[in-house]
Amino acid sequence: MDAIKRHAIFAGLALTQAMLPISRVNAQLAAKPNPLAFIPAGTNGFTFDTGVLRGKLHADGKSKGLSEVVHIPTGTRLDSSMGLFGHYRVFTANKRYGIGAWDWPSEAKLQADGGVHVRWLVTRDRPFELDATYHWAAPDVLDVITTVQAKTNLANFESFLASYFTEGFTNSLAYVAELPGKPGVAGFLAAEPKFGTWLTFPRDDAAMAIFRDGRWTMPPSPVEWVQMPRLAKPIGIRRNSAAGLTAIVISPPRDAFALCTPQQSEGHRSMYVSLFGRGLKAGQTARAHARLLIAAQLTDAKVLEVYQTYLESLGGR
Repeated sequence: MDAIKRHAIFAGLALTQAMLPISRVNAQLAAKPNPLAFIPAGTNGFTFDTGVLRGKLHADGKSKGLSEVVHIPTGTRLDSSMGLFGHYRVFTANKRYGIGAWDWPSEAKLQADGGVHVRWLVTRDRPFELDATYHWAAPDVLDVITTVQAKTNLANFESFLASYFTEGFTNSLAYVAELPGKPGVAGFLAAEPKFGTWLTFPRDDAAMAIFRDGRWTMPPSPVEWVQMPRLAKPIGIRRNSAAGLTAIVISPPRDAFALCTPQQSEGHRSMYVSLFGRGLKAGQTARAHARLLIAAQLTDAKVLEVYQTYLESLGGR
């Protein structure tokens, strides 16, 4: 077939496609699956496969974050224990509500944009409604918006967002306003064993006062937090050097009043974000944002760029 005939045939095909009814074209586009959408699986459970990350959310209808998460390009399992970006402790001043939100019954629904909305309803023992919306901003970027609706006055409300990583994620760091021995120099400080076991990086003195109000002394599993240098920005890092992967946990300064982590060789290999940290009046609603990003070969400088882009996407919060 000569070039002229081929061109005529292709032109005819293009013309035929162009003449398709608009409704049919829209239907064809709508039929394509959204790779960033969660997929219902079982009762109140979901799966996902973004092309970069694969796993489950709210598995088996339980109040869990992401679980069975695999970084597809490297085949690396990312989560352990109770998974990634799960809602754990919930506090008000000198009070803890149960063991953790992952023990509470919750409802989960798929949203029109492919995200998932999770809701914990008010009970006699919990005078607030807690909601979380999970949404993929990119194949390797998960956003979570946590919302609380107060039914009574809540003093220094806190939602403790938890992530537990696999054995390879042996390096844990937080971005502090002043590195030890380097006055006025901000940077990423490693959670070395010499500092203690359980480390908290507060936003300011008021944030540290919340940690000391008695909420963490209650059994079971009371924690004595070691006060670390204050945060420059709420940025936490867990690195897996062997796999070349970096996990970053970030939140706007107004939404996160601390980052917490055990010393980096401790077995939990976790990173926590303390959200809200402020009083709410009866009838008031408040929201807090957090983002989890998993990337290969992410340098400290690039992490800071990622954080700035995130703040800009939220309107410079």
